[in-house]
Amino acid sequence: MSETLKDAKIDFDAECPSCGASIEFNPKNGKLSCPYCGYEKEIAKPEDETDKVAQEMDFYAAEKRGNFDWGVEKKTVICSECASETIYDALQVADTCPYCGSHQVMEAATVDTLAPNGVCAFEVTDKEAGSNFQRWIKGRWFSPRAAKLSAKPDAFKGVYLPYWTFDTNTGSYYTANYGINRVMRDKDGDTYIETDWYTTSGFYQEFIDDQLVSATTRYDHDIMRKIEPFNLLDNKSYKPEYVSGFLAERYSIGLEDGWKIAQQDIKNHIRQQISSKIRFERGADQVGSIQFSTTHDDITYKYLMLPIWLSSFQYKNKVYQFMVNGQTGKVGGRAPISPIRVAIAVILACAILAIFGYYYEHS
Repeated sequence: MSETLKDAKIDFDAECPSCGASIEFNPKNGKLSCPYCGYEKEIAKPEDETDKVAQEMDFYAAEKRGNFDWGVEKKTVICSECASETIYDALQVADTCPYCGSHQVMEAATVDTLAPNGVCAFEVTDKEAGSNFQRWIKGRWFSPRAAKLSAKPDAFKGVYLPYWTFDTNTGSYYTANYGINRVMRDKDGDTYIETDWYTTSGFYQEFIDDQLVSATTRYDHDIMRKIEPFNLLDNKSYKPEYVSGFLAERYSIGLEDGWKIAQQDIKNHIRQQISSKIRFERGADQVGSIQFSTTHDDITYKYLMLPIWLSSFQYKNKVYQFMVNGQTGKVGGRAPISPIRVAIAVILACAILAIFGYYYEHS
């Protein structure tokens, strides 16, 4: 397969005016900083209030709605510092020149993709991420003690990953069965539960705000879920300065498929809300056979870049990956499990249940 090369450009001057090194975004103070001489520069804030945060975009007005395959297309970037040429995967938005260390911030979009319109900047440093990891691994009850003592994260990699958020007004007509329990007593005086079932129908309406969908296929989505939520309200209108010094990735899950994922998540949420509504309105003890259809109006989206620290550690020649939320510091990942500790927990749980069972039978 022949690969198409696309040119990319540097979006702003990333050179330190004091020492000539590359400046990068500093999560501590929200400024551009030089790690060598300490030079700092404020990131210019837009004068127009509507330009300060990511704006909602009309879903149906978006032209480029499809997925973007990872690795199929390539692009070449010429470093403005040393003139070296580097070939990148088409989804990569920003990186560091492997030859001179210059932070190359590439253009926000190619002709094939939508451009991000918002970014939630890093607020947690790599050192803070490391401290949070140490607390996290110590709290893994089923992990071997040796793993907790020896686990040291490899060098952290700060990455901005692509996410879609969706807003929509929903209206759902539903039918369902609900049950009301009655406590009955048999001829021996023992009690049992009998449920009377009824049918109901109604209408449920809710505005869904910022339904979050990961737009990448490269990372473990189970781990990504564990580090949520992000503070999506604390976003800024996209500027390349915010991603300076970090890796950044374009979406591989397009707007159309992202909306399909969002619809399924919204459907699950609405099902739970309808169940809660019926329980409250009918005094129901049980709800079942919920059937509903939902209409979506005024659908809008944002394409946000969200901050994540990536790292891993080794234990007994096996690599365990984890992530740290770059806003909140929340950790998610996989840790080694001790079969002995699991067995002890199972034995203790069985013993406790047996004791409760014994006292229940003899009470």
